[in-house]
Amino acid sequence: MAENRDIWEMYKDKRQEHRWRRRSANGNIVGSSCEGYTQKSDCLKNAQRHGMDGNPDGLGATDRWEIYKDKRNEFRWRRIAKNRAVTGASSQSYKAKKDAEANAKRNGMA
Repeated sequence: MAENRDIWEMYKDKRQEHRWRRRSANGNIVGSSCEGYTQKSDCLKNAQRHGMDGNPDGLGATDRWEIYKDKRNEFRWRRIAKNRAVTGASSQSYKAKKDAEANAKRNGMA
């Protein structure tokens, strides 16, 4: 569930595709879309899947979550849909696994 002080931003990238990012109260990006969307409605659904508006439609309930180590040996997360598409990923790495897990929970992991 989103924290009330998180800010959800919708914007167009350089290719004029819709994207979202989630900022904490201190301005740090704590989540973002992994891809651009030609339709704003598809971007909004992906943001809701990650907790925007409390995910009113329960999108992504069957998604699989992975916590893994990256090339720098730090922890990251990614969210994978049934069709094997990555629908979300951490925007930064974490030295402690528990911090990556906390960020994943902030972005919808049960």
